[in-house]
Amino acid sequence: QVRLVESGGGSVQSGGSLRLSCAAFGYTYSTYCMGWFRQAPGKEREGVAAIDSDGNISYADSVKGRFTISQDNAKSMMYLQMNSLKPEDTAMYYCAADPLNYGMGLKSTDFGYWGQGTQVTVSS
Repeated sequence: QVRLVESGGGSVQSGGSLRLSCAAFGYTYSTYCMGWFRQAPGKEREGVAAIDSDGNISYADSVKGRFTISQDNAKSMMYLQMNSLKPEDTAMYYCAADPLNYGMGLKSTDFGYWGQGTQVTVSS
């Protein structure tokens, strides 16, 4: 049974940093594409970053140069280092897993498994 657990959210001021973590359970982690998504109140869920089983990475334009996705296959962990945070980054952040490795386009419909989310709030 696939289970994803996010941690590391919190409240920071504009320009600050946070590191999100996602712990994966119940499957062979290294074979899946993994992604980070976010959803702000009243807005659609949007893809932030993804990393596939070969280590290829994609980012949303809005976070390029500020966010870094990484993973530790041995620990079944994925991370999102978020620097230079802006108020518009405020959202619930979700970890997601895609067993078919279609997820590099950052479409939520390509990801079949989701965590419960961790809140990130950036104040100006």
